[in-house]
Amino acid sequence: MQTLSEVSIVGEKVILRRFAASDIADNDLEWLNDPILMRFSNQRFLRHDRQSSLRYLQSFDDSPNFFLCVLDQAGHRMIGTMTAYLAQQHGTADIGIMIGDKTAKGSGYGFDAWRTLMSWLLDMQGIRKVTAGTLACNAQMLKLIQGSGMQPDGIRRHQEIIDGMPQDIAYFARFRDV
Repeated sequence: MQTLSEVSIVGEKVILRRFAASDIADNDLEWLNDPILMRFSNQRFLRHDRQSSLRYLQSFDDSPNFFLCVLDQAGHRMIGTMTAYLAQQHGTADIGIMIGDKTAKGSGYGFDAWRTLMSWLLDMQGIRKVTAGTLACNAQMLKLIQGSGMQPDGIRRHQEIIDGMPQDIAYFARFRDV
């Protein structure tokens, strides 16, 4: 199985590469601690610092999972991160994304990163299905997921609380053969 330590994945607008300890910087920590950016993420309950970020990065060591930098192709600056959690025995990968750089919002970087990683994973030997989930109230994420060709794959009713209101988590999938 190919790993990202061997290669970077190039999209139309972005480059995806393995996240390294040297990527833990003020901007990354600001994103993780931004209550607006994290309002739909369970990361909103945590306070992040260099040590917590390093522990998270280390959790990917010796695992089949990926923690990635999303770089803009033009300036090679980090604009966000992505994860892919692989269940090799089931042939599945669950992906997530955070575009933290406010200047990159609404410019198609997230969509390109999402499609690029999803395609790369579906081309990977042994991966038959890519999945993702988001709160039903997260309109931007729903638009990205649905626009990428993923199909509904289930709902957990009233699973999480946002602003005092129960919210559904909507799950989506894309299969290699579809």
